[in-house]
Amino acid sequence: MTVTEDHRTLQADWQRWHDEREATLREPHGWLSLTALEWLDETPRAIADLPGTWRAPGDGTVEITASADDGVSVDGEPVDGTRSVSPVDGAPGVLVAVGERVVELARRTDSYALRVRDPRATTRAAFDGVPHFPVDPRWVVTGRFEAYDTPQRITVGAVVDGLQHFPTAIGTVTFDVAGSPRRLVALAGKGGGLSLHFRDATNGSTTYGGGRILRTDDPAPDGTVVVDLNRTVNLPCALTAYATCPLPPADNVLDVAVEAGEKLPGAA
Repeated sequence: MTVTEDHRTLQADWQRWHDEREATLREPHGWLSLTALEWLDETPRAIADLPGTWRAPGDGTVEITASADDGVSVDGEPVDGTRSVSPVDGAPGVLVAVGERVVELARRTDSYALRVRDPRATTRAAFDGVPHFPVDPRWVVTGRFEAYDTPQRITVGAVVDGLQHFPTAIGTVTFDVAGSPRRLVALAGKGGGLSLHFRDATNGSTTYGGGRILRTDDPAPDGTVVVDLNRTVNLPCALTAYATCPLPPADNVLDVAVEAGEKLPGAA
């Protein structure tokens, strides 16, 4: 194949992936549907024009108090009185239906958050795609994965002051960028593969200041792994003010401008 044909194949594969990525963002209760983020404590209170009251009593649960007429349901069962749910730290939240909206109840360390997901959100209605750098074959490289003897639970900060996240680091990936080898800590990917969460010299200008993420396939048996930086994506916090995204591992900083993948929404 000629270089032009290779580039066309890369572009076509990327376009299919990009279309799926934007379709996911457009889902009725996806990240673009968030309209509120509230932190709960022991005091029952009404929040964000929701029916009933919501509180975190301090025993690992969140309590919802509503009447049957309020239209609040958990797992398809209407709430009529008080219902407790138990969010898991770091995991997706428990989803509570309120009409066409969904209330996500999430645990972050020892704090409990309530997020409203509304398909009528202005951020979802106004979404016209994620800006990105041109797809370029030079950003597709072969890396080498070296697994740790034992996966390591690490601590990273969050864009919300005072919060921490505890991802699992499973090894490192080494690859060449701008003619020099670079090494990133690899996190366990959701559903398999690797997650490379990093900062680079574009952050805070053309890309999101909190870093971006590249998800790869599983490494080959010999440790090789394709690192296609054209598929580097924003964290939800680049798209909404109501997310609690983790920051990259401390050492995951590239001192070059990775002009590949998604840009900050609104960037030229």
